[in-house]
Amino acid sequence: MPRYLSLVKIDESTVPAEGPSPELMQRMGELIEEVTKAGVMLDTAGLMPSAQGTRVHWEGGRISVTDGPFTESKEVVGGYAFMQCKDMAEAVEWTKRFLKVHEEFWTMTCEVREIAEG
Repeated sequence: MPRYLSLVKIDESTVPAEGPSPELMQRMGELIEEVTKAGVMLDTAGLMPSAQGTRVHWEGGRISVTDGPFTESKEVVGGYAFMQCKDMAEAVEWTKRFLKVHEEFWTMTCEVREIAEG
């Protein structure tokens, strides 16, 4: 079965300062349990805020390193889900369910891409 990566892109300005609500974490836990029992979820995690990250850039034969926060970024990768699904449509359906567990004030986009095999 093909594998898919869902990259979770978030607008960090919409994330509550105190982090996700307990209710969101409960809904998320229930969904992760369901998708794992279905044999779809291979791995998933959220990422620390971009302010705690570092970018390493290659251009013109040179490396540059920039520590966060990255003021020019509106949307950053906030997490990922690594899934094994029968097709792209199934991967998209699980991704929609993931987005719907969040409160309305979150601004998020998931980019779902099939993993290129060997």
